[in-house]
Amino acid sequence: MLVLRSSPASPFGRKVKIAADVLGLKPLINVEATNTASPDDSIRQQNPLGKIPALILEDGTVLYDSRVIVEYLDHLAGGGKILPIGEARFPVLRMQALADGMMDAGILQVYEHRFRPEKYRFEDWKAYQAAKVGRVLDALEASPPARVNSSNDADAGNIALACALGYLDLRFSGVWRDQYPNMVAWLAAFEAAIPAFKATEVPPAGFPKTEEPLR
Repeated sequence: MLVLRSSPASPFGRKVKIAADVLGLKPLINVEATNTASPDDSIRQQNPLGKIPALILEDGTVLYDSRVIVEYLDHLAGGGKILPIGEARFPVLRMQALADGMMDAGILQVYEHRFRPEKYRFEDWKAYQAAKVGRVLDALEASPPARVNSSNDADAGNIALACALGYLDLRFSGVWRDQYPNMVAWLAAFEAAIPAFKATEVPPAGFPKTEEPLR
């Protein structure tokens, strides 16, 4: 049995969970809750960076980060499933990189609130990260990616994008939705086609909100 160290709210962990489900590998993976803030959590020994997700293989080898794990899961499923082979691979990798960057920018805004006392918060830094999110959403709204209508359409890029938008819903109250109707429709189609997206959703109640992640 493989072990996935993650947490329910992690968009990168969610990406791995959805990828595993799409690839038919969910029964092979045990998800183990992880607290990266605790020095007593073994994640710091399993991944020296102390970050999630991390995938522990049966021989004890640990894979990280999410892109490496997704690549491994695709390999385990036979290859060329959610990471195409040949020229088609690069648009998928580019979308994954764009979506991962949006998740990073969102997380950094959350961390600015979570770990820094209010009097020390750097508003220019938050605005810098927020502008990244806004630019990505602007670009995608102007030229939306192909909609995912079935699990056959799912790939590492659009899975990552769905998780990035889901993270904006979780941590920023979904304020992006008012400005980006094309992406709202895209995400609705993804959710309808990929049951694992809804299954991995975390209710926003109880999670602290930060400011709007747009410029």
